[in-house]
Amino acid sequence: MMKYVYVLPLLFLCQVSYTTLYAQEKKYAPETELKIKEVENNLGFWIKVAGEPNLTLKNRMNFYHVKGVSIAVIKDYKIEWARGYGWADSIEQRHVTSATLFQAGSISKSLNGVGVMKLVQDKRLNLYTDVNDYLSTWKFPYDSLSKGKKVNIANLLSHTAGLTVHGFPGYERGDTIPTLVQILNGEKPANTTAVRSSIQPGLKHEYSGGGTTISQLIIQDVSRKPYDVFMWKNVLKPMGMKNSFYTQPPQRSKQKLLASGYYKDGKEVTGNYHIYPEQAAAGLWTNPTDLAHYIIETQLALQGKSNKVLSQEMTKIRLTPYVDNSAALGVFIIKRGEQTYFQHSGADEGFVAQYYGSMEGGNGVVVMVNSDNGIITEEILNSVATVYGWKGFYNPIQRPKIITVPENILKAYVGEYKRKVEDKFYIKISLNGGKLIYSEPDWDGFELFAGAENDFFSRENPVGITFNKDAAGKIIELEYHNGSRNEKFKKTN
Repeated sequence: MMKYVYVLPLLFLCQVSYTTLYAQEKKYAPETELKIKEVENNLGFWIKVAGEPNLTLKNRMNFYHVKGVSIAVIKDYKIEWARGYGWADSIEQRHVTSATLFQAGSISKSLNGVGVMKLVQDKRLNLYTDVNDYLSTWKFPYDSLSKGKKVNIANLLSHTAGLTVHGFPGYERGDTIPTLVQILNGEKPANTTAVRSSIQPGLKHEYSGGGTTISQLIIQDVSRKPYDVFMWKNVLKPMGMKNSFYTQPPQRSKQKLLASGYYKDGKEVTGNYHIYPEQAAAGLWTNPTDLAHYIIETQLALQGKSNKVLSQEMTKIRLTPYVDNSAALGVFIIKRGEQTYFQHSGADEGFVAQYYGSMEGGNGVVVMVNSDNGIITEEILNSVATVYGWKGFYNPIQRPKIITVPENILKAYVGEYKRKVEDKFYIKISLNGGKLIYSEPDWDGFELFAGAENDFFSRENPVGITFNKDAAGKIIELEYHNGSRNEKFKKTN
């Protein structure tokens, strides 16, 4: 994610097996099947180079070492199609189907937002009062950083509570799992720090899975039910998400439906997946079909045409940004092209997911992969948007060609670049096998391609890099371009 990628007989067996990964359990009407094929064969980079062939789902899965992909497309408030590709578990030779369950990561927060709003709708919570009014098994310890301001539930859901702990790494199967109170206090065996104030609440958006975990405890304390039980009865089941659950660890009866997680290099996550006691923030197991039911119900409720869980009034509140101009209550509101969408991404150990639902017109898409490499999700989203005519959603930058730059010139670009010498953050440019590589601390980054001798771009990310020289011809800085963002970084070595 962008912060500011044997023996001959065995190889032959893998190649033969790979051709069977696309045999599906359901066929659709011929016109829908044609759309599916278009989506599979038109994946989109942020950069389009004239004359290059279209990207295919099969080739991109192979390129990114992605074992499995699952997609659902929504059109006119209905699921148009849902399909799985590749392996849910390559060792067990289990194919991904539309029923295969993936870890949703932070998409868990969207459904959690529905659960909290259900309690608000039932007059059991008030969004705008102190969270400690509802917490009974633990109290949030205010300190001087909160400047006398109280954290409310709307702050928690919109990441405007000014709290610490961005996200959670989860726990390997077999590890000792901490309680919620231990997690919130940062006490062993918790593997994250305490959830505390970093700035005063209500000041600005500052993403905090820790804050979402406080809302999980509020649901438990107020409903007097285990979180997963409350969410199943009041949110998942009524919405038609019949295969989804928040139970951690998963029940043994569900094991054959679970995808195993994989790293960017294709290596399987130890124990197949991690356990997330931070259920509201990262613990949902689901699939694109079930998430499509959630999206459709949200869209219909927004139109006043359904109220399986929330009324039109509560849905409007949930989809209205709070303090921030994008962060609403468990979702982010974003305009892409001619349409406004509610959306969220998610990433657990070995899993990445993304969904979009249009605020009008009843269109949407969900993509889930059992890989740490989430770049392919954006390429699939771009294809769906193109095939289904979502105007302005995907606007690739057109490039006439990629040129080859001599290696002696590339070597001059190698080094670290900072805005200021004292900054901890830096951009690193390296050369690997004749390829120019962009990276950041704790992130491997991506390959850079040349449009001109000193002008480079990424194929996977909307990023451009221009290298500048001084009067003597020495490289002194790079310019970073990403949409309207343009920054200069000085070469430090």
